[in-house]
Amino acid sequence: MSIDQDRCCSSGQCVLTAPEIFEQGDSDGIVSLRQTLVTPTRFDDVRLASELCPGGAITVTEDAGEAGDAGDDRAS
Repeated sequence: MSIDQDRCCSSGQCVLTAPEIFEQGDSDGIVSLRQTLVTPTRFDDVRLASELCPGGAITVTEDAGEAGDAGDDRAS
């Protein structure tokens, strides 16, 4: 998962959707990541935050995990 801070329009939808993953700067409102790996239980929130982002600044990728962890989907 990543944020293109040049595309971030500071709406804060991602922070409202998943505050444990996204944070917003006090001075400029630009969003940054609190964490880059997300547990499977939080993946739906991260995907929703990406969809709600009006600037399209959030990129979510799905990774099937390490060999032997095929059932452990993660956002990165």
